[in-house]
Amino acid sequence: MVDFQSRDTRRDTSGDDEDEEETEAETEADSGTEPETAEPAGSGSEADGAEAEAAGQDHSEAAAHDHGAGHHHADAEELGVAVVTVSTSRSLDDDPSGDAIEELVEGDGHEVVAHDLVADDLDGIQRAMLALTGREDVDIVITTGGTGVTPDDVTVEAVEPLFDKGLPGFGELFRIRSYEEVGTRALGSRATAGVSEGVPVFCLPGSENAVRTAIEELVLAEAPHLVGLARGE
Repeated sequence: MVDFQSRDTRRDTSGDDEDEEETEAETEADSGTEPETAEPAGSGSEADGAEAEAAGQDHSEAAAHDHGAGHHHADAEELGVAVVTVSTSRSLDDDPSGDAIEELVEGDGHEVVAHDLVADDLDGIQRAMLALTGREDVDIVITTGGTGVTPDDVTVEAVEPLFDKGLPGFGELFRIRSYEEVGTRALGSRATAGVSEGVPVFCLPGSENAVRTAIEELVLAEAPHLVGLARGE
């Protein structure tokens, strides 16, 4: 809040002689000259400057509060995406969820720079993540599989310790959206997201339908902005 110093616009008449005021008024009236009216303090250029300063402050505050709306200078336009399929039973030739990610990402104008298959193994998943987030051509990583509650679902346990910052809103929104489609079974999803080494990472379920929902409605909508912010741009 801009703090304007109060200006005393009152005229001090404590030391004036009343007779002198009356005489001066009569003289001015006889001469046909209107008494001069003092311009209130704070008017003119000073007031204009104060109003301009206040307007500038309001504009700055409005811009700060509007940070989440629309397109921002930080947004990355074309992303390098790494896809990781976590599965012991799948192969790259039989990977409908990973293929769906590729299709949707490339259809939105981005480039898939890696597509890896990793077994349901905590150490193996972590090694793959560290290698991908260390690559200069990787802007985001998207994993599919291993986010459920079976004993071999360890993607979340492997990836979350690598997060510098979590993005809990992603999992929350995804489960809300999943509830609309599968009801209370959405409780079994531990889909998560975060930022590791300046790279946003999204961990999706192994279901192709779940992958399409997450990519189409959440990831593609916010990934460019999150990438820009994670880079500090």
